[in-house]
Amino acid sequence: MEALMENFSHTVKPGTSVAMVGPSGCGKSTLLQLVQRFYDVDDRGPESGIFLDGRDLRSLAPAWIREQIGIVSQEPNLFNLTIRENIAYGFLKGEPTMEQIIEAAKQANIHDFISGLPEGYDTNVGAGGSQLSGGQKQRVAIARALLRKPKILLLDEATSALDVDSERIVQRTLDEAMREPNGGRTSLVVAHRLTTVMNCDEIVVLMGGRRVESGSPQTLLQQKGAFYEIYNFGVGGQ
Repeated sequence: MEALMENFSHTVKPGTSVAMVGPSGCGKSTLLQLVQRFYDVDDRGPESGIFLDGRDLRSLAPAWIREQIGIVSQEPNLFNLTIRENIAYGFLKGEPTMEQIIEAAKQANIHDFISGLPEGYDTNVGAGGSQLSGGQKQRVAIARALLRKPKILLLDEATSALDVDSERIVQRTLDEAMREPNGGRTSLVVAHRLTTVMNCDEIVVLMGGRRVESGSPQTLLQQKGAFYEIYNFGVGGQ
């Protein structure tokens, strides 16, 4: 079987936001799946693997890993439940308090909208969140992720299905979510629209499962390499 990624090595500094960009099939989403241990890196020696604070993910319990990670994907999974229940869904530390749910909703810039509804947090969102707009669904999903106070935030095409106005609101929310007040949250971002990654601390450009360049957005644009070509002309990007 052909390797999806090969000879890839990169260190993500704690508390920073790193975006993965490149064409479809280059390994962006594969990296996020590996971090979540949907499958593991082939064992090719002591230096092969994904390490969290120096510990090989393969040696850590999947349940513990899930406690550390919050995920916001392109299509949020909302259920035919109330907004409160959807935000609390998957909470791993017992039953969250209403105060915790409201705090997460405020961080996701959705609290004011919820408070304006006749039934507030007890409003049923319908199957798949059918009673909410795309942007509202994403912000509920962001609140769910932030409720867990994750050390690592994974954003996988989180705004790609939204219209321009909704994307602007949700992206502002995501930018704030990546900047946890104490600076302790690490964020990994996969995005189709490159304008959504310009506030990240670092960008990693992938081609064919390999890193071809990395650096701050401004540095990469000045270098006029792969990211410059993708950003300005869409060359190799999708």
